[in-house]
Amino acid sequence: MEIPESSNFIQDIIVNDLQTGKRDHVLTRFPPEPNGYIHIGHAKSICLNFGTAKKFGGFTNLRFDDTNPTKEDVEYVDSIREDVKWLGFEWKEEFFASDYYDQIYAFAEKMIEMGKAYVEDLTRDEMQEYRGNDAGKPSRPSPYRDRSVEENMKLFHEMRDGKYADGEKCLRAKVDLASPNMNMRDPVIYRIKHCTHHRTGDKWCIYPMYDFAHPISDWIEGITHSICTLEFEAHRPLYDWFLIELGLQNRPQQIEFARLNLTYTMMSKRKLLELVQTKAVLGWNDPRMPTVCGFRRRGFTPSSIREFCSRIGVSKADSMVDVNLLYFCIREELNQTANRVMAVIDPVKLVIDNWEAGKVEMIEVENNPNDPNAGTRKVPFSGELYIEADDFMEEPPKKYFRLKPEGEVRLKGAYFVTCKSVEKDADGKVKVIHCVYDPLSKGGESPDGRKVKGTIHWVSAAHAVDAEVRLIDNLFTLEDPAQVPEGEDWHDYLNPNSMVVKQAKVEPALADAKLEDRFQFMRQGYFCLDSEDSKPGHLVFNRTVGLKDSFNPTK
Repeated sequence: MEIPESSNFIQDIIVNDLQTGKRDHVLTRFPPEPNGYIHIGHAKSICLNFGTAKKFGGFTNLRFDDTNPTKEDVEYVDSIREDVKWLGFEWKEEFFASDYYDQIYAFAEKMIEMGKAYVEDLTRDEMQEYRGNDAGKPSRPSPYRDRSVEENMKLFHEMRDGKYADGEKCLRAKVDLASPNMNMRDPVIYRIKHCTHHRTGDKWCIYPMYDFAHPISDWIEGITHSICTLEFEAHRPLYDWFLIELGLQNRPQQIEFARLNLTYTMMSKRKLLELVQTKAVLGWNDPRMPTVCGFRRRGFTPSSIREFCSRIGVSKADSMVDVNLLYFCIREELNQTANRVMAVIDPVKLVIDNWEAGKVEMIEVENNPNDPNAGTRKVPFSGELYIEADDFMEEPPKKYFRLKPEGEVRLKGAYFVTCKSVEKDADGKVKVIHCVYDPLSKGGESPDGRKVKGTIHWVSAAHAVDAEVRLIDNLFTLEDPAQVPEGEDWHDYLNPNSMVVKQAKVEPALADAKLEDRFQFMRQGYFCLDSEDSKPGHLVFNRTVGLKDSFNPTK
């Protein structure tokens, strides 16, 4: 096959493997742990694994790392499948680490037979003490390190048969206690967990550790390039050690890349789970959450997330990506594709005093100025309208071009109106704005050629549809929620204004909006129907992103 040109350091390795004949194909895998919903960081890994394999004519497996049954759930398995498909990817084969439990167990027995593994009786804390630390504290061999092969095999079988309690014993690999890499200091490869597994039931009460199951699972599937995030770089010597010691040929190669860190975004699944469990958010798919399903509910598209992952690229160095780049990607797409509609989020009534009573006129407006094929629609216009409360000021500053006393504005697609008076409530708040319109200015232009600088949107009061509008913002106020100042709590940085709910008036066509439809609310931002709470007769819209931002993606 013709080998494509490389565009990052991972592809450099693959190109070299193909050119030298080390490999004749590419097979990668995406190995999520089913203990939560996948987030935007996983989306980067998905795009990288699936995209890399596809570029070189290869495939990607979806493998669930279900080696920790106490934290796993079928709900998470189903959600991961759905999210990967929604992002636009298809896997070649679907596997679970538990598919290989018998083989992994057999390899553990082989390690014991080779004198490369032993059953440990030390507690977790005692093991930590004996292993030393990476600050230079030396390690000491466990008093059980030199058990005979026969004793180790007997004890390992007893572990498998349920004779011991959780934590009473474990199986450790006999690697290198003098290594400066803590992962090589006789790591645990099997531990006891008396719990029901979501796939294997109660067949097993011992489970392999990820560091042992990962390379063996890769090898069994014939993975060529095992692409991991950077925190696994220090685990690579152990990954290779297992495969070499077990005498396995055609070994996969582990390659690490920098994980995604995004400003104002929490990536810890443990902390995200806490937010869900404490009901600080509406669930895993809350539109403020960084989960893939959260972004979907918020109105992001698969293509915008793929574009974001493409723009941030692949590197070996950890860095912080500005969340505004993600917002830029969806805003750029929706600017081209989203139909424009009128929605008044903070309504105040405007009455046209010289409008004929009961008259309704259908105003033709364009759906999308960036798409000639989007066509037009007709919107009802009457003598009583709603406009945005902040589109009127009694005492405006200079260069204020919206509505003001004796000031004239253009009502989008309709007529010029001039404010003549206002009605206020007992607190002095404006409740009704009285105007007159120019009947000759239909379409927003007048025969005398006078210039009107301000254009505002509106909806007809008699035809308006009520809608709940959720103004979504960043969930955290701290740029890096993973780095909370000493003595402070990360909960304190939850943004109390991350979801502001408004009761809006929207044009009648939105009553027929469908899930996955996306709109630009004129002069407000981009919105979509909420997939959970919106129902016929009770519309709920989420703001995906605002209209404008000063962010420059080229800087």
